[in-house]
Amino acid sequence: MPIVSRTPSILCIAAMLALPAAGTASAQDQYSQDDNVAATVVGSVPADLSGLPEGPEVEGFISARQGELVQVTTAEGTSTTVMVGSATEIRSSGGFLGLDRDKLGMDSLLNGLPVTVETVEWGGGLVASKVALKSRDLRTASMIRTGTAQGFAEQTAATEALRGRVGDIDQYNIKGTTNVYFDTGKHALTPEAQAELCSAASQANSMDNALLLVVGYTDATGDYEFNQELSEKRATRVVNFLQQQCGWKPFRMLTPTGMAEADPAADNMTEEGKAQNRRVAVNILVSKAVDGI
Repeated sequence: MPIVSRTPSILCIAAMLALPAAGTASAQDQYSQDDNVAATVVGSVPADLSGLPEGPEVEGFISARQGELVQVTTAEGTSTTVMVGSATEIRSSGGFLGLDRDKLGMDSLLNGLPVTVETVEWGGGLVASKVALKSRDLRTASMIRTGTAQGFAEQTAATEALRGRVGDIDQYNIKGTTNVYFDTGKHALTPEAQAELCSAASQANSMDNALLLVVGYTDATGDYEFNQELSEKRATRVVNFLQQQCGWKPFRMLTPTGMAEADPAADNMTEEGKAQNRRVAVNILVSKAVDGI
């Protein structure tokens, strides 16, 4: 079974896993200690942003929240602080939630959530005029924040004890990653992939408190909509096989996600690279809060 180091895609998802939930004391502490975060804000965010000078667009993930302040960190590690208020438009699109476009409230801006933020300039700082996110990312961030509820009601007292330990997880250690591969445009599992999945489940089962995070990918063949659906189908097929054939318990599975052709593992300009990109990554995670218990 191939165990590989964290790829850029896993680093992005690990960032979602490693950050405290929005509104917690730990998030506030993190915010106040970050030298890149503006510490002083005078007045409240205006209710009408029309007529204000346009600011830069910021793309990254939410790395801290405190009141009206949101810190967004790019993939390169640069942090930008923006203010949000009643005039900020927050919308989601597509993904596992089955939403086309949906307006959301500020409580949806969870730590670790990938976002694209349009800004205006006000009071010497930046105010978010629009925040765009993807439904599938919101669902993943929400489930990571609260702990997966899948199957809890049907589990034994031991399961309930495990739920109590993982309910407030805010950080994970990644213990290993197994990649299984697919034919072009397909989501069927090969016999080799099936064997590797059960081997990964067996490895994870030997670890106390381990959870699995399954992420599907495609190569660059086809358009975005097709690849997004295909990556989700691949992730779902892997999850089903792990649960049905490898005996992995549903309550120990975080919500799967599909990343289409994002974060390729290899060059999509070659056939060999495309073959490496048609994959599903099965990540073994253990909460830092319970690792070693």
